[in-house]
Amino acid sequence: MSEQTRSGTTDDGGAHSADAMVGRSPVTATTTTGWVGWIFFAAIMLITVGLFNVIDGLVALFRGDLYTVTPNGLLVFDLTAWGWVHLILGVIQLAVAFPLLRGARWARVLTILLAVVNAATQLAFLSAFPVWAVIVIALDVLVIWAVVVHGDELETGPR
Repeated sequence: MSEQTRSGTTDDGGAHSADAMVGRSPVTATTTTGWVGWIFFAAIMLITVGLFNVIDGLVALFRGDLYTVTPNGLLVFDLTAWGWVHLILGVIQLAVAFPLLRGARWARVLTILLAVVNAATQLAFLSAFPVWAVIVIALDVLVIWAVVVHGDELETGPR
């Protein structure tokens, strides 16, 4: 190993930054911090919401009579179609959650899109199950926030 001089260069001519001179590694844009846990949270919430959607879809397909309709009605024209939409949405959410855990950029983009679509579809539940719909919409908002704010920390692919 070569010895450093006061000018910050080694005797072999290589320049060093001030951080390298004091033995610190510089912080880069790819440095992983404790905030990366929010991406794991987003992926786990995506799995949870995906499972909720699969269950909602299956219930709508096979036991549609379990859904209570208020006097204002459920914002769904065809319960079978609504069930298929939720079933497919849930399966896609489950499939995207695992690449999100590995930091794939395409999974982050798709996660945001799926969370937005899911929040919009929960409006159909608002009149029948207002508390449930608001909880799921809040989870979708948290997923979007986590992926947008902290998504770069887990990225594995080229930028």
